[in-house]
Parts: sequence; C-alpha cells; structure tokens
Amino acid sequence: EESTATFEPVVKLEEVEVTSGEEDEDIVFQIRAKLFLFGETMLDKGTGNKTWRERGVGDVKVLKHKEFGKIRLLMRQDKTMKVITNHVIDPRIKLEPNAGSDRSWVWSAFDFSDGELVETVFAMRFGDSEKAGKFKAAFEDAQKHMEKELAGEDTADTTAGDEAADALANLSTKKEGEEEPKKEGGEE
Repeated sequence: EESTATFEPVVKLEEVEVTSGEEDEDIVFQIRAKLFLFGETMLDKGTGNKTWRERGVGDVKVLKHKEFGKIRLLMRQDKTMKVITNHVIDPRIKLEPNAGSDRSWVWSAFDFSDGELVETVFAMRFGDSEKAGKFKAAFEDAQKHMEKELAGEDTADTTAGDEAADALANLSTKKEGEEEPKKEGGEE
C-alpha cells in the first residue's frame, strides 16, 4: 500500500534574499587554489613559533568594482562559502615564488576576511605551474590598474565639477533686511 499521509511544516519560513557583497563587481580572473597562512597556531600563541597552516580550498577571484574601479582579491572556502581572504590588490605587494615549488606564490597583505584589518602572510598553491603563472599575470595586471587608479590616471574628467565649485564659491548671500550692495559705475 502507498502512504497517503501529508505533512505540513510546523513553521513557515519566508524566502530571504542573500547578498554576497559581489553584486557591484565584475570577475576579472577566477581559478581554483588552496590557501595557506603563516602564523602562530592557537596552541602556540605568544611563543613566536610560526608555521604554515591551511586556511581552505576554493575559487580565488580577482574582482573589479563597476563604479569605483578598485580591485580586490577574494577567496571563499568550498561548501561553507566562508570568506578566507579578502584584500585590496595593492601595487606594493610583492608576489614571490614559494621555496621549492613552481606552482605556489607567497605575499603579504592587510587582510579583512575576519572583519578586522590584519597584516597576514599568504601562500597560495595551484594545481600546476601553468595555473600559477596565470594567477601571477592576473595579479600583476590588477596591480598595474590599481597603481594608475591610485595615481588618478583612470579618474573621469572633473572639469564640470570644478566649474560648479567655482560658481558656488562666487555666490554671495545677504541677511534679512539688508539691501543688495550697489554696483559700481551707477548701474542699477
């Protein structure tokens, strides 16, 4: 016999729209990798004993903001989608090859993945050296763009804004009950 029982949920849940924070950004580059951090483990806090520890595996993305043009590096852990690295791609960051490997890169940056700005040393390992090379090329292109952005080369023409500011600076106001100043030369 087939069961004819029907079950109604005890609580009705409404759909909630979830935002990722990436809606205003374009993906410039995306590749799968494994992220490592260099630092003290919870057991070694305060001892100065630092080691490499795995932070997670997932897709690393280079994201460019549509309006402001800022570029950042974002990586989320597979399955949980937790942010494991989130930092602006600063032109001063130096990507260095990891000792003994042609498929990983090491760099230092101010990371914001845990909600506060912390200087962190990262290592990222890729499936092969070709993928590592593509990541380096995309990272360096983003650095060049950010260098121009910080220098102001990519900003839009602001002459209209400057003219409006000058016009506002030339405006004068009068207090109630005051007469307008008379113009020179007898003009009225």
